[in-house]
Amino acid sequence: MFLRFREEVIKTLGEYGDERFLRESEHSDLASTIAFKLAKELKKSPKEVADEIVEKIEVESDYIGSVESTNGYINFFASYEFLEDTINVILDEDENYGHLNLKGRILIEHTSANPDGPLHIGHIRNSIIGDTIARIFSKAGIDVKTHYYVNDMGRQTAITVLGVERFGLSDKKPDHAIAEAYVNANRLLESEPELEKHVEELMLKYENGDEEVVAKFVNAVNTALEGIKQTLGQINITHDEYIWESEFIRNGYVDKILKVLDEKNLIKKDGAWIIELEDFEKEVVVRRENGTTLYITRDLAYHLWKNENYSRFINVLGADHKLYASQLSKILEIIGLKPPEVIFFEFVSLPEGSMSTRKGKFISADELIERVKREAERILAGREIDDEEKRKIAEAVAVGAIRFDFVKVAPEKPMTFDWTKALDFERQTASYIQYSHARACSILRRAVEEGMPDLEFKGELCTAEERKLVMLLSKMPYFIGRVLNELRPNIFAEYVLSVASTFNDFYRLHPVLKADSELRMHRLAIVDATRIVLRNGLELLGIEPLERM
Repeated sequence: MFLRFREEVIKTLGEYGDERFLRESEHSDLASTIAFKLAKELKKSPKEVADEIVEKIEVESDYIGSVESTNGYINFFASYEFLEDTINVILDEDENYGHLNLKGRILIEHTSANPDGPLHIGHIRNSIIGDTIARIFSKAGIDVKTHYYVNDMGRQTAITVLGVERFGLSDKKPDHAIAEAYVNANRLLESEPELEKHVEELMLKYENGDEEVVAKFVNAVNTALEGIKQTLGQINITHDEYIWESEFIRNGYVDKILKVLDEKNLIKKDGAWIIELEDFEKEVVVRRENGTTLYITRDLAYHLWKNENYSRFINVLGADHKLYASQLSKILEIIGLKPPEVIFFEFVSLPEGSMSTRKGKFISADELIERVKREAERILAGREIDDEEKRKIAEAVAVGAIRFDFVKVAPEKPMTFDWTKALDFERQTASYIQYSHARACSILRRAVEEGMPDLEFKGELCTAEERKLVMLLSKMPYFIGRVLNELRPNIFAEYVLSVASTFNDFYRLHPVLKADSELRMHRLAIVDATRIVLRNGLELLGIEPLERM
């Protein structure tokens, strides 16, 4: 609805309706700063220009209640009809509210951790950003596919295979068993460096399709992925497809991309095949002397495939991949292919410090999830609800705490995950939003028990707090649109949190069930619309919208 109001404002401003100069404002529902730009050209003060524009414009929209010129700003205020229609549209659209009716197809690649052990907390920041972006694109109406790109051909995977050959697999969770084999193999290589030759042979034989070696790699990688999928499932994340690097060797796309690069005279053949570009910090090897390819070679092939099948594709990568991503993108651009849009995220730490080393000392995502679940169970221990429901609520609260805290920080900022703060029901957390949703559900349950006719929002009954809440509810599609354009899921997390906070301010100041008849129905309509927005918002964040807490 806010998008419609915005369109009406642009239309009303006519020749001055440049949307680059529209701002959300604390002093109005929408403000234009166009007068500040025109003031220099017209050699007048912004106030004079704004006054003149407001005098000229004619408001023909039912959704614009008034327009004011204030110190150079042109302030627009929504009409009561807009507020009424907002509530009714939300109640009518229900679970579809927020849909933008867009078309198109998009591929989102995220997580893509090496299959040599369990996910750690850095990986799950990647996963949560990617999954949230995918959910929001899907809500907008776009056909979304998600990929996990499996690095099954790297040296680390070959070392893992060596570890499984020499030490077998323990009965731990599959990805943890693989990590154990990987760590043991690294120790073995330190004491027996001559085994490096065997690692190289494994890589060569796997790329050349040696059946026995392929079976070993497939077994090791699938074992790791089995555990990784279990971990992701615990935080409500799935991928549509797991795409293996080796597929692009087997299906001819690596040969295809090497041919394109060669035809463009980009490859220098001097034993190894090398791409040299002036603005690269170092040369890019795309084929070793022994004929094997490198990660970037297969990734270029993968992105050739992406170009053939999708008009838009997004990769979620750690900030330490910036140089690599710039090299990949530059090469793709030179050969006339579209590079990926990349969301870079900074690293995650815990209050106690770093969480990962090559020696196998790290805090896995599994450990973190389990720790947060135990703490959620402790917090809920005194609640008067049966044990099974308490367990389910604790799990939903724990998953919500992790997902919300990981996504609410802008991707480009480093973050520290503090599970004690993430589970604080009084702070700006997922549990606070879940509790707000449960509160709205509770109010409506009690209203039904007392006999509630069809809800309606009508009559000039809006207080400042009601108005502020309804305006905020109108903006859900607008914030979904912003995420599509900016690829910053944190702005949507902030929006959902602001809805919860504003709803609680409204509830604290306005009796709902105890209000007189007409006012009661009016406020129950606001509560129900808020419930819908909070539920839809939580679901887009991958968090369960609890009805009881």
